[in-house]
Amino acid sequence: MNRKYSLLLFIAWCGVCVAGVWAAERYANTPGASARADSRWPAGSGLTREPGKAALVMFVHPHCPCSRASIGELSRLMAHSGERLQASVLFLRPSGFAPGWERTDLWRSAAAIPGVRALADPNGREARRFQAVTSGQTFLYDAQGRLLFSGGITTSRGHAGDNAGQAAILSLLATGRAPTRTAPVFGCRLF
Repeated sequence: MNRKYSLLLFIAWCGVCVAGVWAAERYANTPGASARADSRWPAGSGLTREPGKAALVMFVHPHCPCSRASIGELSRLMAHSGERLQASVLFLRPSGFAPGWERTDLWRSAAAIPGVRALADPNGREARRFQAVTSGQTFLYDAQGRLLFSGGITTSRGHAGDNAGQAAILSLLATGRAPTRTAPVFGCRLF
């Protein structure tokens, strides 16, 4: 093989590698659609709230690999929130899928977090009621049912670590104030 051909082949291979890394990073850092949440707890919701506690609700597609980080961040958040917070993670079960389809390792991880209820969301009824469209969408409501936060609690798709959403929720729980009340949601589409 002549040297010129080898050099061109090497340059092309490097270009493909750079394009692949760029595409993966672009995907990881492009948020999904955020919910257009109402300012109050949705009427008709089948979820119950504990009196005197803030309520956190997260919606998850049970087969979304990006949501593993969201569940991990929820675990960290719950460890720092103490008894001030009641949390529910609703796992989508689309129409036509058998009960139990949603009980993946993500379900087991969420259910293992102290203070978190893992629940099925048949046909996405609650997700639609809350207007959630992306896996990992998280809402925080105060004890009176007023929306305090709507967004994600990860830094990018599938990446855990310090992030604006988690910091906002912890600040809202501790002081009632936060520099932001929204954050991008990084996850797969629910529907």
